[in-house]
Amino acid sequence: MGIDFHSKKSRMSYTTRIADNSWTEVIKDFVPIKNISKALDIGCGGGIYSKALSDMGVENVTGVDFSEAILKGARENCKAYKNISFKHGNALETGLDSDSYHLLLERALIHHIKDLYSCFQEAYRVLNENGYFLIQDRTPEDCLLEGTDNNIRGYFFELFPKLIEKENNRRYKSQFVMETLKDNGFREIEEVKLWETRKVYDTKELLLKDLHQRTGRSILHELDDGEINVLINHIDQSIPKDEIITEKDRWTIWKAIK
Repeated sequence: MGIDFHSKKSRMSYTTRIADNSWTEVIKDFVPIKNISKALDIGCGGGIYSKALSDMGVENVTGVDFSEAILKGARENCKAYKNISFKHGNALETGLDSDSYHLLLERALIHHIKDLYSCFQEAYRVLNENGYFLIQDRTPEDCLLEGTDNNIRGYFFELFPKLIEKENNRRYKSQFVMETLKDNGFREIEEVKLWETRKVYDTKELLLKDLHQRTGRSILHELDDGEINVLINHIDQSIPKDEIITEKDRWTIWKAIK
């Protein structure tokens, strides 16, 4: 089981949202965006955050992803942005020039990477001197918080403990991320926690439909259709009111400088 990022069915899975202001404000606090002319978005998915960087004022953004199918969705999603381009590649070997980018974003990527040292080594290579490296992902602690009307993800693990093992096996602890950054020569390493608004649903029904389709949620591809139905019924009962739901995810963001 698990999501097939190369399937045509995944093409538009990561194009259905826009980056929330809760994210852009944190990034602006971390990085002098007005001084950034070239940014790289590795693991760009459908281009949601490539768009966000452009909207924040970055002159040129390059998105990289290892899935040709998902890149097709990204190109369609960003077709109105002439300053955004996309390239097929991976985080360990982008094929891009050295010392070329002022900012590198890797959002929701490193939990898919087994060789974190090589991933950060490639990041160091493509960044120019004093370039900013931003990593956003969940630690095991971020994943396993209690489910609430806002933290919908918490219900996944309360109902299906097997997902806890999955997350513990693929998520990195913060200290390991920071040590690996340091080992690759990065400096001024900082971290911040962020409750990022994922999506606002006008009704509970829209949330449940989104969950049923597993939209942009790779962890739900670990569940079969019967388990998904059990999860949806559980969340339906756990959130009794049919009103606007603001779903948030807890993330850790690390900043480092080359």
